[in-house]
Amino acid sequence: MSAVANPATVAECLRVGAGFSQGDRNWIAEQFATLDARLASFHADATELEVSVKDREARGQKVTLECWIAGRQKIVTTSAEEDLHAALNDVRDDLRRRLNDAKTRQEPRHNKHLRDLPQPQSEPDESENPAPRADAETA
Repeated sequence: MSAVANPATVAECLRVGAGFSQGDRNWIAEQFATLDARLASFHADATELEVSVKDREARGQKVTLECWIAGRQKIVTTSAEEDLHAALNDVRDDLRRRLNDAKTRQEPRHNKHLRDLPQPQSEPDESENPAPRADAETA
């Protein structure tokens, strides 16, 4: 994995949308801090997160977490958990899963095998590659 000069973090990329205030932002960023390790492979200036809630603290509450990463499709996760804390954890965990799945899909299948097995670095054996023979007509 190549190092990113300015890695994305939740604290840097998170916006709060409908249903949340700026005062909720720090609390939500703390809940989502475990995403930092997964987001670190992306550039901060090319990554955005937005969390919103519809009908906050009501029976039909719906939390939505959207993630935009340049060069990838937008990822949207939702939760209908009645407890706000549980709903935030639900969308966070779902986003982490989807980011892992997207990364796995982008890697060529044969690369993992090549990384795991060291390639032999031996001299070519003369018995495997004999010198070219001269045909009777060309000799």
